[in-house]
Amino acid sequence: MSNLNLSVTSLRTNNFQTEQELVALLQKGSMTAFEELFEHYSQKLFHFSYSYLKSESEAEDIVQEVFLKIWENRSKIKTGTSFQSYLFTIAFNSIKKSFNKKSKQDKFHTNLFDFLSTENSTLENHPDYEMLLSKLDAVIEQMPERRKEIFLLRKKDGIPVRDIAEKMNISAKTVENQITEAMNYLKKEFGKDQISGMLFFYIFLE
Repeated sequence: MSNLNLSVTSLRTNNFQTEQELVALLQKGSMTAFEELFEHYSQKLFHFSYSYLKSESEAEDIVQEVFLKIWENRSKIKTGTSFQSYLFTIAFNSIKKSFNKKSKQDKFHTNLFDFLSTENSTLENHPDYEMLLSKLDAVIEQMPERRKEIFLLRKKDGIPVRDIAEKMNISAKTVENQITEAMNYLKKEFGKDQISGMLFFYIFLE
């Protein structure tokens, strides 16, 4: 439901008597009941999410994600159970996914930080340090979509070549070739900035 365009201040209540009535109406596709539930719980979910993420924008994203899932799965919501518990369970799972995603991204970049610090302790505070990381992400984004996906699955997520091949319905040889092409491309792009070849091999070779 990309057209919902929710915000914590845009909805109005209609004073239904019970939460169970609202959930029952929501199951039948009532947007009014959906808005009433959003109005009642959005701030609570926001504060709950913010207490973990410490980011207003990320907490708002969690609220949006939770209520989009509620709307998309409205017909499957069970009556007679705690709707609040259902909401917060979805929110907590979304928060965990957010942490996992951050952890993988941080680990992906941490190798670069560690190597630079080991090779030259002055580089960690170099004014171009963050720009180097930004360049890494930008260069990867410029890859053809399938090549980028294969590269990130292998080098960022650590998924074995065989599993990637099965997942994408291609041969293991194709996966290896795409990874080689990605690495050659990165080496070429980083070479333009005279970045050490050792840095490339440290980060991307197995």
